[in-house]
Amino acid sequence: MNRISWTENLSVGGEIGPAQTIAHLAGLREVHAAFEWFTAHARELSERQMELTRIPAPPFGESARADWVQARFLELGLEQVHIDEAGNVLGVRPGTVADAKYVAMTAHLDTVFPAGTCIDVRREGERLLGPGVSDNGAGLMALLAMAAVLQAGAIFHIAPLLFVANVGEEGEGDLRGVRHIFTDSRWREAIAYTFVLDGGGTDSIITEGLGSRRFLATVRGPGGHSWTDFGVPNPIVVLARAIDQFARTSVPSDPKTVFNIGEIGGGTSVNSIPELASMKVDMRSSSMAELDRLEQTLRDALTHATADLKALGFDPRRSGSLSYELKPIGNRPAAELPQNARILQVMKAVDAQLGIHSRQQRASTDANVPLSLGREALAIGGGGVGGGAHTLHEWYDPSQRDLGLRRILLALLTLAGVK
Repeated sequence: MNRISWTENLSVGGEIGPAQTIAHLAGLREVHAAFEWFTAHARELSERQMELTRIPAPPFGESARADWVQARFLELGLEQVHIDEAGNVLGVRPGTVADAKYVAMTAHLDTVFPAGTCIDVRREGERLLGPGVSDNGAGLMALLAMAAVLQAGAIFHIAPLLFVANVGEEGEGDLRGVRHIFTDSRWREAIAYTFVLDGGGTDSIITEGLGSRRFLATVRGPGGHSWTDFGVPNPIVVLARAIDQFARTSVPSDPKTVFNIGEIGGGTSVNSIPELASMKVDMRSSSMAELDRLEQTLRDALTHATADLKALGFDPRRSGSLSYELKPIGNRPAAELPQNARILQVMKAVDAQLGIHSRQQRASTDANVPLSLGREALAIGGGGVGGGAHTLHEWYDPSQRDLGLRRILLALLTLAGVK
């Protein structure tokens, strides 16, 4: 292939807009060759996706999968490939301008499934089945496909590209991998745009980060025997009273705000007054003010439940060691991408070029972090169609994957610039 000869400043009657840029890019012979590469290697991408999915990546246990991705980054010719202090895998594809800011692409390594989960990955017709095969097998394969097609072709981009397979997106990982990227002095100010590749699909653009807070609430008491120590405050009963009060909290539909008590535990035997009882609480909203209000409501419920022992039938004289603790275990910032952001205008223009009818949506993804820092970022799928996420019956259909990969490539090259 010949090297593309095209400047970032090509204009028609003034400054070129994203739609003209993308139409020009889409018509280039080298870009058409890249599109054909996606189709020609569809089977190989699916085989790699199954291989990747078979490697367990439970919360805080992503190292084996990180090692696998690191080896792929090296095979695909990326430079400065390494695993950082947080466990993220990073690789760089240099641009033609050394001091230009990076365009970053990230895809999370971890799954929601705990260590020891049976990961049975198989193919049924065109579908791939197995826990984690779409979330985030599809996103990770899109990341690797971008590196592969750029290695195979002759497209020379101006800005350097940063490839990141990050840890800690799911659950109590609390976005720790991307948080590390955007606090690391090397990358903090060096990234201009960030694409978060999460799951499959092409029908959405995540431009609003759904905020969330998560807490572990623990009530402790003296404990004792159910017969001889009757009257001693029971932490389970106290916690139940707090749950009852908190669950009556009203929440607005706009901005949509929700809460959930997802785990509860405590006690050792049926005839023992427990020494502690605990629960995990999840709160979500696009409004930080609503999250503040919900957190205070939860604290008030625990305070009232531990103070009003007489109403619960306990002996106030035996409550000296009753206490509660509310420990934060997750805090995802709420944030929103401005409608005039260049990355969004480019994404919309790409979708128009490809005939994709996408919608802007709100979700909790790795994009929350750069968005909360005022950076241009969004989350999109890696193409294809997935379902059953976060269950053992998860599936992914790659038959339309190439459309999603074309979408990512056009957006990436438009923002990076081509020479």
